[in-house]
Amino acid sequence: MPLTDAKIKAAKPKSKEFTLNDGEGLSLVVNPKGRKWWRFRYQINGKRTMLSLGPYPYISLQEARLKRGDLKTLIAQGHDPSRKRKEDKRKASASEAFEAIAREWFGKQVGSGWSERHAKTTMERMKKNIFPFIGDRPISELGVEDMLGVVQRCEKRGAVETARRIRQIMSQVFRYAVAAGRAERDPAADIKGALPPARKVKHHPSITDPKEIGPLLRAVDGFSGTLVVHCALRFAPLVFVRPGELRNAEWGEVDLEGSEWRIPAEKMKGGSPHIVPLSTQAVEVLTELHPLTGPSGYVFPSVRTSARPMSENTINVSLRRIGYDKTEMTGHGFRSMASTLLNEHGWHKDAIERQLAHTPKDKVRASYNYAEHLPERKLMMQAWADYLDSLKAGGKVVPLFSQKVG
Repeated sequence: MPLTDAKIKAAKPKSKEFTLNDGEGLSLVVNPKGRKWWRFRYQINGKRTMLSLGPYPYISLQEARLKRGDLKTLIAQGHDPSRKRKEDKRKASASEAFEAIAREWFGKQVGSGWSERHAKTTMERMKKNIFPFIGDRPISELGVEDMLGVVQRCEKRGAVETARRIRQIMSQVFRYAVAAGRAERDPAADIKGALPPARKVKHHPSITDPKEIGPLLRAVDGFSGTLVVHCALRFAPLVFVRPGELRNAEWGEVDLEGSEWRIPAEKMKGGSPHIVPLSTQAVEVLTELHPLTGPSGYVFPSVRTSARPMSENTINVSLRRIGYDKTEMTGHGFRSMASTLLNEHGWHKDAIERQLAHTPKDKVRASYNYAEHLPERKLMMQAWADYLDSLKAGGKVVPLFSQKVG
């Protein structure tokens, strides 16, 4: 029986590799990890040969059948598809193939200061979405239709944002090739309008998946900027205050022995004073910074003058430097991260809201109740810091479940 998309999607991995046959030499191999790959078997001059046609679903069932038809035509004409593929690759000089030039471009970008995470993501996108389709083609022969075909494969599977990124990557590779005299123009630039407009983000981008928080925190630890900015980056997820409240923190508001940071009302968005219980980890960060910027003035001063706090863009720019773009994570996103996970793990909603300084509409009540739920908030802030440490370590994760007070 010929294959169907439903049958392919329903195929689950087994302990050993197995094959689903579509007929006329075309089959789909499913390996124990669930990866699915098209193969075409044929015989010519008494010799049986197998060709790889690419991964599913990036090569659809319909596309695989079209490839099978083209290969059968070659065989009927007396050509060996395997030999022809090798000959085509030989003709496309290795140094002029799209993949070779893309790797050259990639190497130069990594050498210019890309973060390890951004470099890994970019290479994975090229290997998965670009190289299987145009990687062995001479870059000078690629045109608009080839570019459109690559991005439409992403778009058809619903990965519109990935399609946009892929187009940008191809455009950058072409601009590199043009500058090097190895291509005449950038056809990827011509398909910019063929993709749906970027989705408007109505919230502060944030990472809330525990599996992704660990790599973020490790990237923060590896930040190579100034001590002030490094400490601000490490402090932000531990206290999850608003970016403006963080950068305007002053040593006179901080009690390291009492493990508290009391923010005056005039610095708060809601106009009410706010107490931030400091975990042992938060105290460690401030203790490390105290000899440099204390004992008075701004905790996180500007690089130019201690009379002003650091720039409002410093945290976001630093996140960009460690490989997180504005659609993935922002300084404000640490608040969403904490709110999402603390709520998911059963902490008292009112304690979370009070710690986020989401004050009641009644400002008089808010000004008198800024210490509300403080015992539970102290427990919560320490539990949160311990939880983040365990995610960063990548081993056994410390439970974040709500603890009883008293």
